[in-house]
Amino acid sequence: MTGSPDTTGRDALAYAASRLVRHSAEFGPAPALAEAGPDARLVLMAGETVILRADPEQAGTALLRPDEAARAGERAVEIFLGRAEGRPVFAGAVPGEVAPLFPAPGYRVLDLRTLAAEGAVAREEQGLLATAKSLLAWHARHRFCANCGSSTAIAAGGFRRECGACGLHHFPRTDPVAIMLVRRGDACLLGRGPHFKPGMYSCLAGFIEPGETVEDAVRRETREETGVAVGAVTYHASQPWPFPASLMLGCVAEGLTEDIRTDPDELEDARWFPRAEVMRMIAGDHPEGLTVPPATAIAHLLLRDWLDGVIAAPPALGA
Repeated sequence: MTGSPDTTGRDALAYAASRLVRHSAEFGPAPALAEAGPDARLVLMAGETVILRADPEQAGTALLRPDEAARAGERAVEIFLGRAEGRPVFAGAVPGEVAPLFPAPGYRVLDLRTLAAEGAVAREEQGLLATAKSLLAWHARHRFCANCGSSTAIAAGGFRRECGACGLHHFPRTDPVAIMLVRRGDACLLGRGPHFKPGMYSCLAGFIEPGETVEDAVRRETREETGVAVGAVTYHASQPWPFPASLMLGCVAEGLTEDIRTDPDELEDARWFPRAEVMRMIAGDHPEGLTVPPATAIAHLLLRDWLDGVIAAPPALGA
């Protein structure tokens, strides 16, 4: 199938595509950057930002040559991610104050949210950057063993840390989050948190707790935040969210009740929005100036697929 990429559906989701063939903790010894040869590339994170080689004609890249990355000085952490298009790919962390060394012709310094919003790198590179950022953030927070308190060391190229004192192995974690389009009849339930930009409403979301199914997390979070009871829950799509290392599990849920009682600690407001009103929020011409998250977010995908009929119609109310 040929044609232009879909900029409103799944192809618009940030961080959801990756050209990386991962190394993982099971693949044995990893190469060192110094021994990886001239084809090696490095993702360089400076604090919460990534250093990009810019291209005025097309999307840039965060896959720097070792000589380019060397101008940032010694890296606090360096890990082997795997291979991209046959090239060995590494990731390194340097202090945030190093970033000002790079605002020169041919380079940009961006945080990952801005990078995705601008499309500053190819979509297939965004997923690779999400892996790099999440792994580097995990290493920064897990320098000591949670079992005995001793220092840990990087192993398996960076996909594991090992404690030399008690022998425990530590592995990177991913925090699952349920995000749900709750619908009832021809309307859906959207809320806005106190940190949202003015006028923006989104799907409800919350972390999945230990020992909890995705379906029960959807029901619990919806009830806790709005008081609305939920029945059937189905999975629809997912999105890595590297802030620092979440996985958004997009679901569709059937609302059983209508009355809303918001938890002020969680939501500033929540409403049932008719389909026609959501269409205007996406189009940007809502009479109250209300909006939804951009196409790079899975909440937008859930809403658009609901409007476009990609999500199956719910059972009739009362059936």
